[in-house]
Amino acid sequence: MAQMVSVGVFVGAFGVHGEVRLKSYCTTPDAIATYGPLSTESGNITFNIKMVKPIKNGFSVRVEGVTTRAQAEALAGTKLLVNRAILPSLPDDEYYHADLIGLTVLDAGGRELGQVAAVENHGAGDYLEITGKGLKTPALLPFTQAAVPTIDLHAGRIIADPPEGVFPE
Repeated sequence: MAQMVSVGVFVGAFGVHGEVRLKSYCTTPDAIATYGPLSTESGNITFNIKMVKPIKNGFSVRVEGVTTRAQAEALAGTKLLVNRAILPSLPDDEYYHADLIGLTVLDAGGRELGQVAAVENHGAGDYLEITGKGLKTPALLPFTQAAVPTIDLHAGRIIADPPEGVFPE
């Protein structure tokens, strides 16, 4: 399981006084401000944020040390992570996306379909992006109880019942 979990991303500047647009990946979006300093993927830089207000598709935040629009714009695209240990525990039927990435996906007969490369949401619910040999392009498996009835984190696998046409025969 991942030590660091992605909880959001800076997406640009908001206004002219150094506020930054923040997109939260948290189930409760404003909870991102309660996790303490947020880290970059490399872990070399941390950010202390203060929520200013909700805006379309995210929040306007103040980032400690950022006072100009140019500084705020320079942060665009910066992924924000926190240590998994500080995140709340989840019920048995919920998972952090980071825990799913890398799991082997098998069909009910035990045939390997690939590995989870990413968890995507294009507005119609979550999809598991599956890559592997035999797949020319990644397959998008709906992340629903019907299509993904079994997730075994300890064994590192997912048993899938994919809708017809998701995987080549």
